[in-house]
Amino acid sequence: MSSTRHTLCVLVTSPSVDNLQSFFRHAAEVLGDRVESRSESELVLPGGQAICFLPVPELLAQKPEAEVVMVDEAAGLPASWLREVLLGWPRVAFASTVHGYEGTGRGFAIRFRQVLDRETPHWQSVELKQPVRWAQGDPLERVLFRMFLLGARGPDTSKPEPGTVHVEPWNLAQASEAELAEAFGLLVDAHYRTTPADLRQWLDDPAASSWRAVVQGKTVGVLWGCVEGGLDQDLAAQVAMGQRRLRGHLLAQSLASHGGFAEAAQQRCFRVVRIAVAEPARQLGVGRALVAAAEEFCRSQGLDSLGTSFGGEAGLQSFWQGCGLRLARIGLTRERSTGEFPVQLFKGVSPAGCDLEQRLRRRFARHWQVLIPRHWADMPQELLAQLAADLPATAEPGPDDWQDLRSFAEGYRGFEVTLPLLREVCSWPGWMAWLAGQEDAGLWCRAVLQGWAWPQLQALGLVTGKGEGEMRLRQIVARWLAQVSEL
Repeated sequence: MSSTRHTLCVLVTSPSVDNLQSFFRHAAEVLGDRVESRSESELVLPGGQAICFLPVPELLAQKPEAEVVMVDEAAGLPASWLREVLLGWPRVAFASTVHGYEGTGRGFAIRFRQVLDRETPHWQSVELKQPVRWAQGDPLERVLFRMFLLGARGPDTSKPEPGTVHVEPWNLAQASEAELAEAFGLLVDAHYRTTPADLRQWLDDPAASSWRAVVQGKTVGVLWGCVEGGLDQDLAAQVAMGQRRLRGHLLAQSLASHGGFAEAAQQRCFRVVRIAVAEPARQLGVGRALVAAAEEFCRSQGLDSLGTSFGGEAGLQSFWQGCGLRLARIGLTRERSTGEFPVQLFKGVSPAGCDLEQRLRRRFARHWQVLIPRHWADMPQELLAQLAADLPATAEPGPDDWQDLRSFAEGYRGFEVTLPLLREVCSWPGWMAWLAGQEDAGLWCRAVLQGWAWPQLQALGLVTGKGEGEMRLRQIVARWLAQVSEL
């Protein structure tokens, strides 16, 4: 985008400017002689009006004024970015393919519709039914849709009665086409982006195992997982040192190379790749029953652990914690598919797996605070507090620590000189679990753990100023000290 300030501007964004070639070509044809200058990413009119492309990261960082912001191929962008765009400008249009050769974006449509309903309940939907690239009713299109299950939908079912859901192992090779379509439809509906490549991987992976939850013959839940690890000692050591990277073994390799334990690649772990439950059957324990079946499979097959990796989100974290899995690692960069930081959870099943779980968690708990300001400074506060509360304590308070905390709570000791201790407090037993239920937990995470400066906090409306922010932090410490003294 040029540095010239335009009086009226339409901003267009997309996963890539290449996606917008036809957009700018058609816009130039419609505007005709009114176009004063043109490039592959900008059209400028004589009066200073312009249509400009900006990559999403630059759009969100610069927050330029615009009459309209248009988002093309929205299903190809992380949901967190789309929400920021939605709330950042008064007029926004999102366009995306929901069905078609590009894969399926219905999972995106369902999940983002929830954001739209919550944040902007008066939004409007416009659907294009007439195909652009093929004729209406094209027979080849119908064949492709059927082959790749592009039109797959989850089962049409009502809320199951208690005790009517049955979880069973499921062999995809023996499933009927209708059963496979129902199960894949559940994955499409539940996950942000599911493509035909996922279907191929699910069908072709010899290490995959699956379970389904059934009510009266209909699939209302499905779990797909695969066995990872089992590498020999030399190869596992090379993976841990970053010298080798094998295809597959996502969780085993990540915990070995980033966690620092070669045993994570030597041991055999069952990773849950995808899990989905039909909307009417949620909140009934179906998902937990599927995970319990996978855990029992681990025990029966002599596997060492059960694990999963997903884009960090508070609701998902709560679900997996409820299934008994614990935080082992957080990725340093956001996933391209979800825009969230990958969170990896782990549960030891064998004695060796339980030992590895404890070692992974202790090491990560000791190191992770150093990484927060560098990599997770913009992680949602709720998720950060939730993840921190799941880690084991790595420090114990001493007499001097108690005295400094009292001085801070009573207003005598400054925030900056107390900050190292306040960060250490987050590693004390029970602190983060207690903090997660406090009204100002978000302020604590931003100011103490993530290192936000007072002007940043003030700009986002989290505090009215430094004095008010420090006062609220002192009140948090005072409440905790009062609770501890009563025990």
